[in-house]
Amino acid sequence: MAADGQQPSDPAPRRGPASQQDIRRQNLALVMQTVAAAHPLSRALSRADVAGRTGLTRTAVSSLVDELIGGGLLVEGELERSGRVGRPGRALGLNDTGPAGLGLEAGVAHLGACVLDLRGEVRVELHRPAPNAARPAAETLADLAALAAEAERQAVDLGLRVVGGVLAVPGSVPRDTPGRRVEHAPNLGWHHLDLPALWPGPGPAPAVENEANLGALAELRQGVGTGTFVHISAGEGIGGALVLDGELFRGVQGFAGELGHLTVRPDGRPCSCGARGCLEPYAGLAAVLRAAGLLDELDATGSNLTDGQEIDAVAELARRAAAGHADTRRALRHAGTALGTALAAAVHLIDPATVVLGGAYADLAPWLLPPMRAELATLIRVRPWPEDALRASPLARRGPVLGAALVTVRRLHTDPATLWLPAES
Repeated sequence: MAADGQQPSDPAPRRGPASQQDIRRQNLALVMQTVAAAHPLSRALSRADVAGRTGLTRTAVSSLVDELIGGGLLVEGELERSGRVGRPGRALGLNDTGPAGLGLEAGVAHLGACVLDLRGEVRVELHRPAPNAARPAAETLADLAALAAEAERQAVDLGLRVVGGVLAVPGSVPRDTPGRRVEHAPNLGWHHLDLPALWPGPGPAPAVENEANLGALAELRQGVGTGTFVHISAGEGIGGALVLDGELFRGVQGFAGELGHLTVRPDGRPCSCGARGCLEPYAGLAAVLRAAGLLDELDATGSNLTDGQEIDAVAELARRAAAGHADTRRALRHAGTALGTALAAAVHLIDPATVVLGGAYADLAPWLLPPMRAELATLIRVRPWPEDALRASPLARRGPVLGAALVTVRRLHTDPATLWLPAES
């Protein structure tokens, strides 16, 4: 696995006069992105179509396409029969073998890995229970490295080669150490952790990113998030992310989107962050389980649900709610109201098109959405707020690990020359 240690995002353009190498790099990216943007929304493009959409000459496009095909990034299919005048072109598409992205996830209750091909399709997906939430970070990373190696082995059997990896963590990743340092992940017991220093290998460590941010990126690429939206999810805590005009907003230090610590009850319940009245003690998974009478049954303390208990707990909450269990329905109704209170503040602040529920909240959406919508309708009066602007994610709890793998896939789309293709001699 290759990882460049940079912040998981699309590369920034270079400054200064463009060299021939820069122009080649930019044009390869332009062609690659044009083909990727057409998949799977419309018919496959021909070389002539790409020339028309990019403004490049047909000769230039043909040379660039040949290079991308030779590098295993694009494939060219059978002759099209479009009914148009002139010789039909061959259909260009993204290769389903060759370079791929690896996503990893470290949760309190589970570890995950997935490999996505250039089309963004899941080709390998592995999940393992985390043996002990309180164990040292080095042990968790050793298990993750083994899981990553197994995912890569399975990918090789499918004709894929992992060229970059990203790890999703339920914690803060500061901007001054992009892609390598976890400042705080309290539910994992990780603090001031330098990932490359502890990664057991073989190979370089994956880049690291906050799980909520990656869930939002997955939502943007493969879910129901478009343009400007708020993404909120439940796992060990409450994760939040802001996407503004199609770009993840991290804030000055990288801590934007801490929706779990918006105040919903001044002088209310104490929160693990040290403040009072935050959203998390009212709508976090542990709070809902406690109010529903399930936390004691799971023999868990605080928010640390282990050995797959989180998955079982959410499924049991949904089962009881569907059966009409009064305490469970009441707990979910109160959580939904608190979520609506917090999200109304976010809506007033950034004016999003949508609010998307991810993680465990997506699984519990049938019971959370009605009180959330009622609270949002009550509190949002200065702008129109349609009921369908609040949506449940179709990705649910898979969002972070999918988003982690998508980082590399997107980089292959936006900068194939740097990440994969050999330098021009």
